[in-house]
Amino acid sequence: MILILLTAWMIAVSGLVLIAVWERPAHRAVLAMAWGLILLWVWVAGGLMWYCRGTVNGWAERLRLPWRIKFVLGCTLLACAEEAVTTTLTNCAPLFGVAVGEAYITASANYLDVVLYHSVVMFVPMFIAWAVLLGGWRFEPFQVFLLFGITGTLAETLSFGTQNLGNAGMWIFVYGLMVWLPAHWAPADRPAWPPRWWAYPVAVLLPIAFAPLAFVLAPWLWLTPKHPPIHFPPIAP
Repeated sequence: MILILLTAWMIAVSGLVLIAVWERPAHRAVLAMAWGLILLWVWVAGGLMWYCRGTVNGWAERLRLPWRIKFVLGCTLLACAEEAVTTTLTNCAPLFGVAVGEAYITASANYLDVVLYHSVVMFVPMFIAWAVLLGGWRFEPFQVFLLFGITGTLAETLSFGTQNLGNAGMWIFVYGLMVWLPAHWAPADRPAWPPRWWAYPVAVLLPIAFAPLAFVLAPWLWLTPKHPPIHFPPIAP
């Protein structure tokens, strides 16, 4: 039922906003890219994760690494895959009627720049936070999906504005799918406790508190202080 409600929310908001901005080419292109993300990441990639979860979980179980490392690596790989989709869509701007850079959903058209300076590099500490959380509490994979999706919505809101709260349905899917499959890799017999009510807000906020760890894990973030936050001009009104 929750997935149905989130899907309805995602489709309704994305559809209504697309109609509202239809006469503005740059904004229409951005919404077209958002629909591309919904199609390719939420529906296609998410569907593949669901269909292949048994096989992938079996591979992960046979991998001789501590489960926390497997979890962080799995989340990071999925985040890199999601950013491959978004960067490709940014580079497909001409297909949506505008030049590259006139409309975009990533900070750069260069994939490595996106993952190393803008997105995945900031997600890794959040994944580490969830490895800590799963070591202490027995969150179910679907709970991890929802909670990290809420964290992602808050992160988008803090970074890019309160309008992202209205699109929480999409952001919960986008971020939640980065962690849902690896959340299955936490051993069922690990010494952890059922989460109490207060564990849920902690699980939403702790990943954000871990985000500054990126500047320790990725020193190039502060060694290149002039690196632009966005490589494109503002989207035309």
